Amino acid sequence: MSIFKEAQNEMAYLKAGFYGEAGSGKSFTSSQVAIGLVKYIKAKKPVMYFDTETGSDFLIRQFKEAGIDLHTAKTSAFSDLLLAVDEAEKTASVMIIDSITHVWNELIESYMKKLELKRLALKHWIPLKTTWREFTTRYVNSKLHIIICGRSADKWDEVEDEDGAKELRKVGTKMRTETELAYEPSLLVELELIQTSAHVGGALIHRAHVRKDRFDVINGQRFENPGFEAFLPHISLLNLGGEHKAIEPGRNSTAMFERNDVGARKMETREILIEKIGNEIKLIYPGQTEGDKTARINLMKQIFQTSSWTEICTRRKNEELQAGLDAIIAFTGKVGGASVTDEKKSKIWSYRKGGK
Repeated sequence: MSIFKEAQNEMAYLKAGFYGEAGSGKSFTSSQVAIGLVKYIKAKKPVMYFDTETGSDFLIRQFKEAGIDLHTAKTSAFSDLLLAVDEAEKTASVMIIDSITHVWNELIESYMKKLELKRLALKHWIPLKTTWREFTTRYVNSKLHIIICGRSADKWDEVEDEDGAKELRKVGTKMRTETELAYEPSLLVELELIQTSAHVGGALIHRAHVRKDRFDVINGQRFENPGFEAFLPHISLLNLGGEHKAIEPGRNSTAMFERNDVGARKMETREILIEKIGNEIKLIYPGQTEGDKTARINLMKQIFQTSSWTEICTRRKNEELQAGLDAIIAFTGKVGGASVTDEKKSKIWSYRKGGK
């Protein structure tokens, strides 16, 4: 049986994203789009507003005038967002998430608090991104129109000048949230607040730049004070009222892999080695005097050829860490509780010279 079938439009729900600086019109514009969409599809269910910054309070009048019920959940907890999407899929016509930036920040803060971390290392981003994917999977696959709003962040990259020198420059903007989320909306719009005159009191307008339109009917276009009609060319091409099937559910590649915990054991071994190295160094030089601090740094340089603890923890292989631990223990004159022979000590210390 072929994995392919005849192509058909199975994107039945709007997945839109609006981002910009403070005052750029994210909340207002997303509400106008939600109201217009409810009327366009003649929906009877309410609009659900996941509100992390009390913006919904200032939009109640809009919805009342439009005759549309507005229900709000005021929270920034990621766990609440997952529950909210599941509930809204059953009870709402449209869901607005404002702002997704707060939710991403809350997830990171909760993770760090749970693990009692002061900063994030490379290994911490894997579980964070895996957890975040629980939302993006819902966002793409849910049978629900979802509009996400996010704050703006600068995008930087290395740029080469005429002389061939590289420097870090601002190359654009992006939504301030988990990096890969911006790839999920089928309609992505950047908003900015523009003053039409340099004079004090000059008129202000909200300007929208369509950064991504997967139907390519308004891609790259610019709108002043946009409402629902500005984005209707994209929305009208959705399979509204039809079957929604973004990604084939339940399909994965787990059968290709044998179950084992080699990776987990290696990580566990690494953490144990790092902890032991730190403890052994402290046992040799336990004080907080300048002399002890200097001695600890010199010992690390002697064993690992670096004075950076971060470099030791992140850039040394487990085998190197083990050899370094053996060398530190040899420094005290004992290995596994037994005296060290000159031959054994020579073999251990040969690690410093790259020996085996």
